[in-house]
Amino acid sequence: MKIGLAKEVKKHEYRVGLTPASAAEYVARGHEVTVETSAGEGSGFADADYQEVGCAIAANAAAVFNDTEMIVKVKEPLPEEYAFMRPGQILYTYLHLAANKELTETLLARKVSGIAYETIVESDGSLPCLAPMSQIAGRLSIQEGTKYLEKEMGGRGVLLGGVPGVYRGEVVILGAGVAGSNACQTAIGLGANVTVLDISAKRLVELDALWCNRVQTLYATPSNIAEAIKHADLVIGAVLVPGGAAPRLVTRKMLKTMKRGAVMVDIAIDQGGCFETSHQTYHDAPVYEVEGILHYCVGNMPGAVSLTSTLALNGATNRYGLLIADLGLEAAMRSSEPLRHGLNCHAGKLTNKPVADALGLPFEAYGGL
Repeated sequence: MKIGLAKEVKKHEYRVGLTPASAAEYVARGHEVTVETSAGEGSGFADADYQEVGCAIAANAAAVFNDTEMIVKVKEPLPEEYAFMRPGQILYTYLHLAANKELTETLLARKVSGIAYETIVESDGSLPCLAPMSQIAGRLSIQEGTKYLEKEMGGRGVLLGGVPGVYRGEVVILGAGVAGSNACQTAIGLGANVTVLDISAKRLVELDALWCNRVQTLYATPSNIAEAIKHADLVIGAVLVPGGAAPRLVTRKMLKTMKRGAVMVDIAIDQGGCFETSHQTYHDAPVYEVEGILHYCVGNMPGAVSLTSTLALNGATNRYGLLIADLGLEAAMRSSEPLRHGLNCHAGKLTNKPVADALGLPFEAYGGL
């Protein structure tokens, strides 16, 4: 199969869909890999690194899209890339379609086969291609939130770990999945007081046991959320509905009850955000203020640590990509249930129900290619 590696065009996105080592695996199996020039530079990989493992270098994105059967990316295509896509082409990347009706309709109109990293689901319910980025985003959420709590950055002037004789900072985490658990781990490491809310009693029990009662766990009821954030210095939104839109758990009205200069980090912004007042930001201007509360809503948080993120992402995604290349789309879908979950659209049909429900579009279950 002819594989295309496109350079990311999203603002301040430095990750790359294939490292030279990952591309070499495709080449070793007899596939052709074409790399857009400078695609890997943001993660520290030069064109020469790809050429050394047998890849061809293309001058621009159009050349990559026009000459390849499967495009490997990190983030969803942007409008300037729409015209490059053609019927039958496979797009393998994060898509987050539930928050992007325009892209969804474009993929359907162009009859692209879109496989979304974030909806590949293993038999145990895990999300193997989303997990590494959730781990990074969870840890970064505390790192970034801590920075913006500094007075010079517009925050309350709070040190999360405190010092002897002074109250520690209060961190509230909404969601105890992969991102929320990693945020919890990092906040505890800094010495903060941590409260985690989730709808799953099982996850709350697991966190309580893991941290030996060092974490306050609460059921994520509207009243518990409203009460918890009143006392928070830092709120992390880490809820996830696989493939679907994130629920809005914090309303604008609730912000008026919070401490002035508190910080809210919305990890769920790719799926529309879990705060009513959230809108996507970028690394060059990551925060804005509403009702005296700083909002950090960067849609590609892991891109800030591009080398770590790229290596972690490739470790998770490459095996599924190789399966598609080795077997072809039809046989790969037949052989892999996780990939069938990952197929969001094909031949002009929307094949992921949470996405269809979120956007109010017709859904057609996958029934073979």
